Amino acid sequence: MATSLREPAPPAPPSLRDTVSAEEWALRVDLAAAYRLVALYGWDDLIFTHLSARVPGPEHHFLINPYNMMFEEITASSLVKIDIDGNTVSDSPAPVNRAGFVIHSAIHAGREDAAAVLHLHTPHGQAVSAMAEGLLPHTQTAMIAGHDVAYHDFEGIATELDERERLVADLGSRHTMILRNHGTLTVGASVAEAFLRMYFLERACEAQILMLSAGRAGLNNPNQGVAEKVEQQSTGPGMAMLARGLAWPALLRKLDRRDPSYRE
Repeated sequence: MATSLREPAPPAPPSLRDTVSAEEWALRVDLAAAYRLVALYGWDDLIFTHLSARVPGPEHHFLINPYNMMFEEITASSLVKIDIDGNTVSDSPAPVNRAGFVIHSAIHAGREDAAAVLHLHTPHGQAVSAMAEGLLPHTQTAMIAGHDVAYHDFEGIATELDERERLVADLGSRHTMILRNHGTLTVGASVAEAFLRMYFLERACEAQILMLSAGRAGLNNPNQGVAEKVEQQSTGPGMAMLARGLAWPALLRKLDRRDPSYRE
């Protein structure tokens, strides 16, 4: 009889649904959904990027992925709860990515409105992050994302605690950041908002690489004032409503049709 060489998946953790508040459980479901969606859209990088969400309450705890699971395996109960110093405060044996802790703890602590933080290493995002000019305003999607983009210079793999101060300073009051020579990052008052911002940013980066691969000759520069008009059209409460009320419920339905196990 043939012996299977398939590596078994990590054992499913017991459900935490009845051991955490309803508010935390809903947050866990949303964050697990974001991990699955990142995998679905091909934005994951094996186990090496990270998404997080702050748990409501005065403790400044936040949820992040266990550093031994692929994104398509993440469930609401498998997410690890840690404090601002990187200590695990939930009953989980799973390790946590050190760079993930440094980046996410910095922004959760430094920005009260940063309830969710998403960080990716996609090829298109990395390519734009390596360009001196950054994100170009040549597409509608780039104009939606571009007015809110900050930049942070590469300092090596983000394992040093003193980088946190510079990350927060460079982000300022913006919600989207290109980490030079590294990748992309978004924040939001909800997982839904951070995910929609990431969707626009990643689509803009992808379009830019496709556009520039055809050469710079003949690029159409938008008319003066158009980028500012798009900024006005894509900011404010309407964007939050679009994320939470329209796009996110549709994305959850998409996941539920494919595999609803992220809710476990």
